Amino acid sequence: MLPQFGTAVRKKNLNNAAAGEIGGGAADQASVDAAWLVLEAANDLGDHAAIEACRRVIDAELNGTAAGSADVDLVLGYFR
Repeated sequence: MLPQFGTAVRKKNLNNAAAGEIGGGAADQASVDAAWLVLEAANDLGDHAAIEACRRVIDAELNGTAAGSADVDLVLGYFR
């Protein structure tokens, strides 16, 4: 199964938020999965700003902290 991103992830996150399932500290796993996909594409394209945003999202998940909303927005909207 392919990781979801974009609209599908936002709909899933809104549903989870309504159900109270989103944790307050760690980055959302769907955002991290999308960050890995975007990181690969950004590397291919030489998009340094996106590369750094992806790294921050991935690092936040590894450290158990919250990723910046601007970074998550860039990752989730990258392929639009």
